[in-house]
Amino acid sequence: MTAFSLMDARLSLPGNAGPVDILRGITLSINEGESVGLIGPSGSGKSSLLMLMGGLEQATGGTIMALGQDLTHMSEDGLARFRRDTMGIVFQSFHLIPTMTALENVATPLELAGHRDAFDRAADELAAVGLAHRMDHYPNQLSGGEQQRVALARASAPRPKILLADEPTGNLDQTNGAAIMDLLFDLRDRHGATLVMVTHSPDLAARCGRVVRLRDGQIDGDGGAAA
Repeated sequence: MTAFSLMDARLSLPGNAGPVDILRGITLSINEGESVGLIGPSGSGKSSLLMLMGGLEQATGGTIMALGQDLTHMSEDGLARFRRDTMGIVFQSFHLIPTMTALENVATPLELAGHRDAFDRAADELAAVGLAHRMDHYPNQLSGGEQQRVALARASAPRPKILLADEPTGNLDQTNGAAIMDLLFDLRDRHGATLVMVTHSPDLAARCGRVVRLRDGQIDGDGGAAA
């Protein structure tokens, strides 16, 4: 099955001088199980494209299909349910709930999805990212690398079919960034998920099976090496 099929996808946002074209006709197909790195200069539309693919931003033109579902015509509630059931998303910022422990941060989305074993699964995922000894700590008691590990565990705990990552190492030093990337690809392999990752790093993109380059809101290359 095709994980994503985009046909002439467009995104325009209002600006002071009129509409600003962020994405200008993206046609892209990604098969289930693929790992794809999205690269390009700042302002090329990488993160905006990922937002469309995650149903976090509404396309202003074209069609976006994910796992056979048309995201362009889903309601906000429908998109939220679809993300909950099929996607794990990791951002550059960790987006952890500060008043919850690491275990609670990972378990809460599972509880909301109706999983009775939410805390057991959350504990397993935290152990898988090397945080079995930090489950009862709050975000402000964790380093940046540890917080991103919690975010990874939260994204992977529902065993999603799709993993979306937007500059997942952007706020980390080189050592922690490399460790997070190892964990991200391990989680992808463990769950057999499709991975789409935005990165400024050619080295990180090169770890993906396929690289898509964007420039000025359009695809500037597809399938070659990241260098």
